Amino acid sequence: MNSIVQPDGVAGEWRERVAAVRRELTEHGPSRRPDGAPDFATVTLPERDCDQVRDLLVDERVGTVVEIGLAYASSALAISEALLRAGSRNLRHVLIDPFQYTAYDGVGWELLLSAGLEDIAELVTEPSQRFLARLADAGFTADAAFVDGSHHFHNVFVDLHFLGEIVRPGGVVLLDDVWWPSVEAAVAYFETNLGWRPIPGALADGTADPDSGRPRIGAYRLPDPRPTPDFKKFRPFC
Repeated sequence: MNSIVQPDGVAGEWRERVAAVRRELTEHGPSRRPDGAPDFATVTLPERDCDQVRDLLVDERVGTVVEIGLAYASSALAISEALLRAGSRNLRHVLIDPFQYTAYDGVGWELLLSAGLEDIAELVTEPSQRFLARLADAGFTADAAFVDGSHHFHNVFVDLHFLGEIVRPGGVVLLDDVWWPSVEAAVAYFETNLGWRPIPGALADGTADPDSGRPRIGAYRLPDPRPTPDFKKFRPFC
């Protein structure tokens, strides 16, 4: 995978193009909805949450992001906008979604291409639990990750395990749907035993469960340096 060097003088125009595609998607939905595909409103991250993810990643000055789950590309466009705003000259956005063509007929990927992101973004259409292992083995490093893939506990746990190796020490991991018990339980292990810490005030105005008040998205800072856990000091996490 190669990063793209952002030419001087084009960043503003590029950001505006991405923002325009985001606005069109928010206001009108995708250009087509494949038969049998998940409902756009159900699976799409709301605009205000996308804005907060974008702003947090800009503050982190990210240059490389791994994203699990593309669907209709709402979060992917926000993350790409963050990459263009953050000021890094070496940009890389790795997107992993084994269902992009089987369930979504490539609609999300087409939106990224329409925003001119083909030199930044790379789509991987295999399960994240397999691909992330190879990324980690290759020594790939990212500044941040956004996780909105499988919500089965074991899959989320494996995703987070490998992202803990891929995301640089002190970097950020964001998770959608932490209000689901399976996702909440998976991240609880990394908080309890590996020192991942919620970022105070991050995404404070995002979507929350109206009944419990639990936030939809969690933002976690990875420890620096990366810890080496002692199995004798394992602490139950749920």
